[in-house]
Amino acid sequence: MTVIRQDDFIDSVADALQFISYYHPKDFVQALHQAYEHELNPAAKDAMAQILINSRLCAQGKRPICQDTGIVTVFLKIGMNVVWDATMSVADMVNEGVRRAYTHPDNVLRASILEDPAGARRNTKDNTPAVIHMEVVAGDTVDVQVAAKGGGSENKSKLAMLNPSDNIVDWVVKTVPTMGAGWCPPGMLGIGIGGTAEKAAVMAKESLMDPIDIHELRKRGPSNRVEELRLEIMDAVNRLGIGAQGLGGLTTVLDVKIKDYPTHAASLPVAMIPNCAATRHAHFVLDGSGPALQTPPDLNDWPDITWEVGDSVRRVNLDTVTQEEAASWKPGDTLLLSGKMLTGRDAAHKKMKELIESGEGLPEGVDLKGRFIYYVGPVDPVRDEIVGPAGPTTSTRMDKFTDFILEKTGLLGMIGKAERGPAGIEAIKKHKAVYLMAVGGAAYLVSKAITSSRVVAFEELGMEAIYEFEVKDMPVSVAVDVNGVSVHQTGPQEWRAKIEEQALELV
Repeated sequence: MTVIRQDDFIDSVADALQFISYYHPKDFVQALHQAYEHELNPAAKDAMAQILINSRLCAQGKRPICQDTGIVTVFLKIGMNVVWDATMSVADMVNEGVRRAYTHPDNVLRASILEDPAGARRNTKDNTPAVIHMEVVAGDTVDVQVAAKGGGSENKSKLAMLNPSDNIVDWVVKTVPTMGAGWCPPGMLGIGIGGTAEKAAVMAKESLMDPIDIHELRKRGPSNRVEELRLEIMDAVNRLGIGAQGLGGLTTVLDVKIKDYPTHAASLPVAMIPNCAATRHAHFVLDGSGPALQTPPDLNDWPDITWEVGDSVRRVNLDTVTQEEAASWKPGDTLLLSGKMLTGRDAAHKKMKELIESGEGLPEGVDLKGRFIYYVGPVDPVRDEIVGPAGPTTSTRMDKFTDFILEKTGLLGMIGKAERGPAGIEAIKKHKAVYLMAVGGAAYLVSKAITSSRVVAFEELGMEAIYEFEVKDMPVSVAVDVNGVSVHQTGPQEWRAKIEEQALELV
């Protein structure tokens, strides 16, 4: 019999969640660096440089890799010979570990979990509860895998009930482009094949807990159909030319993970879940000897990369920028923003629309005319920080508000993550506005450009409140110009053609 103490379990969960908030797995850093060295598209290479620099800064400062510190997912394999010395249930112990991790005073993590999801959508304030998968197995230990999954990548999850004769690679190649870039590539694809619909989805998620090892597989060669599929899918997806942040390039995925399970003769369930550039997971085993705490990595394992400001970079003063100046920007241009901007995400946009429609108007301090709004929900600051990690959120969620807000407020531009959808692009073109893209996965790096921060409206919304940020040299790319030309359409098209025509070597 192995006795597992309640405090040891809780402490181990809390430690793992704090650890993964600021340390990328070493295998991910190495794979991303290899992709960075190999990349030929300057825009994609620049995005990967920002992600790698952000990763090093987070490891040094012990602050979150991404402002979206995720929904916690836990896989537990509990040995049949384990005895618990505990007064709490296993689920309650997990959630207590989550609570302690996300409210740690030295590294407060953003609370993103809402209860009553189809109704009031109230924030639980401590990121509980976790999603827990428990299995009782032979043995005398408790095996724990912990992950923190961001909403941007989780929202791109796909499930299909294919016919047994359908080609899985064809389905993946058809489906990945529909996911856009909101999942922050380059990352990993987790795929579950077989079982039932829910089994396929759980396997896809669990497969993302494994380390990146596709290069080792390629060297030794596949030994079964699943390993063949991993290679086929990775090569086929990278030939799409989507690239880092959807800007076009040679590397869209760093690895493809697959788990399978026997299924009904009439069925072929396939689930696909992407892991973003903020890949966060840890593994530990409790054997009754005490808590299982994570071992910090060697910071020398991080590549020494600098982000260079090229001659073609334009500096923009947000306090004096005009529509005529914005009209001169071209898709793919790099800008350094300085001055004041407002922030606002889904909940803030919904409230602004309701206030305008009611005739009440926007709150004092929220004058959007000629200004830029940043789609962000920052992490609370600690110590001497102005603001915690403050990377962009997925912009397509704001598309349904874009035409209304541009028409009613005179907003000049928006800053967010990844592509805009057809409705958003049409509104931008109609109102001669612009959309700028900040790199998803570089939240701590972005926060370093913020020199002041204050809440100006909707304080009750927490991280979804409207802030006014003052920034200095915040790096962004022009993603949609005043004519509605989107780099997320032109970039992948260009690089897919180059890959096909020139037979470029893929990572």
